[in-house]
Amino acid sequence: MTLKMFRSAINDNPDTAMQFMLPDQSFIAPHFHITEVGKVQKDFIDCGGTSRALTSCLLQILVADDTDHRLKTTKLAGIFSFANKLFTADDIPVEVEYEQDAISQFPIADIEVTPAGLLFVLGSKHTACLAPDKCGIGTPSTAKKGCGTNTGCC
Repeated sequence: MTLKMFRSAINDNPDTAMQFMLPDQSFIAPHFHITEVGKVQKDFIDCGGTSRALTSCLLQILVADDTDHRLKTTKLAGIFSFANKLFTADDIPVEVEYEQDAISQFPIADIEVTPAGLLFVLGSKHTACLAPDKCGIGTPSTAKKGCGTNTGCC
């Protein structure tokens, strides 16, 4: 989900309750707080030597002890009004950072308008080799050779 789509959803549904559904179909407690709206810029080199850059909008969610608290879309839009200066593009993905056993990041995969409010469906992130053509991951001949300084394997 892009930042533009996310902003549209919260602005088009003022004073609406929100829910976040985790990939395992469980829900983040309804008394969550969004403690940060941030722009995350990641500049890196993949194992094949290619420079890459990723930018995303990250919402940090905290579940505190104040079980009567409820964050609605109008308040979240207000938080975004402070953060708008961070974002020069609105086609970047929106992700949620949430702590369970460990702090995890989840891309927002979908938004549904339900009788209970806006439902943000969270997806999963996975690792992958970004240079399989240079590294040889997935090709049987490289796997048999093993990794070494002259194999091209990362």
